[in-house]
Amino acid sequence: MVEPKKHDDPAVQEGKIFAVVAYLWILCLIPLFFKKENKFALFHGKQGLVLFIGELALWLIGIIPFIGWLILFAGTLTCGVLSLIGIVQALLGNFWKMPVLGDIAEKISI
Repeated sequence: MVEPKKHDDPAVQEGKIFAVVAYLWILCLIPLFFKKENKFALFHGKQGLVLFIGELALWLIGIIPFIGWLILFAGTLTCGVLSLIGIVQALLGNFWKMPVLGDIAEKISI
Protein backbone atom coordinates (compact mmCIF):
# COMPACT_ATOMS: atom_id res chain seq x y z
CA MET A 1 0.00 0.00 0.00
CA VAL A 2 1.32 3.43 -0.96
CA GLU A 3 1.27 6.14 1.69
CA PRO A 4 -0.17 9.49 0.58
CA LYS A 5 2.31 12.34 0.34
CA LYS A 6 2.14 14.92 3.11
CA HIS A 7 2.03 18.48 1.81
CA ASP A 8 3.32 20.95 4.35
CA ASP A 9 3.15 23.87 1.93
CA PRO A 10 0.78 26.44 3.49
CA ALA A 11 -0.38 27.54 0.02
CA VAL A 12 -1.63 24.03 -0.69
CA GLN A 13 -3.40 23.70 2.65
CA GLU A 14 -4.99 27.14 2.37
CA GLY A 15 -6.04 26.68 -1.27
CA LYS A 16 -7.47 23.15 -1.15
CA ILE A 17 -11.14 24.08 -0.86
CA PHE A 18 -10.78 26.69 -3.61
CA ALA A 19 -8.99 24.15 -5.80
CA VAL A 20 -11.86 21.69 -5.33
CA VAL A 21 -14.45 24.36 -6.19
CA ALA A 22 -12.50 25.13 -9.38
CA TYR A 23 -13.78 21.90 -10.94
CA LEU A 24 -17.46 22.64 -10.30
CA TRP A 25 -18.57 24.30 -13.52
CA ILE A 26 -18.89 28.12 -13.31
CA LEU A 27 -17.59 28.09 -9.74
CA CYS A 28 -14.13 27.93 -11.32
CA LEU A 29 -14.27 31.74 -11.26
CA ILE A 30 -14.16 31.84 -7.44
CA PRO A 31 -10.48 30.91 -7.05
CA LEU A 32 -9.57 33.05 -10.07
CA PHE A 33 -11.08 36.16 -8.50
CA PHE A 34 -10.65 35.57 -4.78
CA LYS A 35 -7.45 33.52 -4.47
CA LYS A 36 -5.16 34.99 -7.14
CA GLU A 37 -2.24 35.03 -4.72
CA ASN A 38 -2.54 31.30 -3.93
CA LYS A 39 -0.54 29.34 -6.53
CA PHE A 40 -2.34 26.06 -5.78
CA ALA A 41 -5.87 27.47 -6.08
CA LEU A 42 -4.90 29.48 -9.16
CA PHE A 43 -3.38 26.42 -10.87
CA HIS A 44 -6.57 24.40 -10.43
CA GLY A 45 -8.77 27.44 -11.14
CA LYS A 46 -7.18 27.89 -14.56
CA GLN A 47 -7.71 24.23 -15.40
CA GLY A 48 -11.29 24.46 -14.19
CA LEU A 49 -11.84 27.49 -16.43
CA VAL A 50 -10.55 25.66 -19.51
CA LEU A 51 -12.74 22.68 -18.63
CA PHE A 52 -15.77 24.97 -18.19
CA ILE A 53 -15.19 26.64 -21.57
CA GLY A 54 -14.88 23.19 -23.14
CA GLU A 55 -18.19 22.16 -21.57
CA LEU A 56 -19.87 25.26 -22.99
CA ALA A 57 -18.49 24.41 -26.43
CA LEU A 58 -19.85 20.89 -26.08
CA TRP A 59 -23.31 22.25 -25.35
CA LEU A 60 -23.15 24.35 -28.51
CA ILE A 61 -22.10 21.31 -30.54
CA GLY A 62 -24.93 19.37 -28.89
CA ILE A 63 -27.44 21.52 -30.78
CA ILE A 64 -26.57 19.57 -33.94
CA PRO A 65 -28.89 16.57 -34.27
CA PHE A 66 -27.51 13.04 -33.87
CA ILE A 67 -23.74 13.55 -34.29
CA GLY A 68 -23.80 16.58 -32.00
CA TRP A 69 -25.71 14.59 -29.41
CA LEU A 70 -23.13 11.82 -29.53
CA ILE A 71 -20.28 14.30 -29.17
CA LEU A 72 -22.13 16.01 -26.31
CA PHE A 73 -22.65 12.70 -24.51
CA ALA A 74 -19.03 11.54 -24.89
CA GLY A 75 -17.64 14.97 -24.07
CA THR A 76 -19.83 15.42 -21.00
CA LEU A 77 -18.74 12.02 -19.74
CA THR A 78 -15.08 12.90 -20.32
CA CYS A 79 -15.44 16.30 -18.62
CA GLY A 80 -17.15 14.65 -15.66
CA VAL A 81 -14.31 12.18 -15.25
CA LEU A 82 -11.69 14.95 -15.56
CA SER A 83 -13.55 17.03 -12.98
CA LEU A 84 -13.71 14.11 -10.58
CA ILE A 85 -10.01 13.36 -10.98
CA GLY A 86 -9.22 17.06 -10.53
CA ILE A 87 -11.24 17.21 -7.30
CA VAL A 88 -9.51 14.13 -5.91
CA GLN A 89 -6.07 15.46 -6.86
CA ALA A 90 -6.86 18.85 -5.30
CA LEU A 91 -7.96 17.16 -2.08
CA LEU A 92 -4.70 15.18 -2.08
CA GLY A 93 -2.79 18.44 -2.49
CA ASN A 94 -1.32 17.57 -5.89
CA PHE A 95 -0.59 19.91 -8.77
CA TRP A 96 -2.17 17.52 -11.29
CA LYS A 97 -1.99 18.67 -14.90
CA MET A 98 -4.89 17.56 -17.08
CA PRO A 99 -4.01 15.98 -20.42
CA VAL A 100 -4.21 18.59 -23.24
CA LEU A 101 -6.32 21.04 -21.20
CA GLY A 102 -3.50 21.55 -18.70
CA ASP A 103 -1.23 22.91 -21.45
CA ILE A 104 -3.91 25.41 -22.46
CA ALA A 105 -4.48 26.42 -18.84
CA GLU A 106 -0.78 27.16 -18.32
CA LYS A 107 -0.95 29.79 -21.07
CA ILE A 108 -3.63 31.78 -19.22
CA SER A 109 -2.23 34.77 -17.38
CA ILE A 110 -4.27 36.34 -14.63
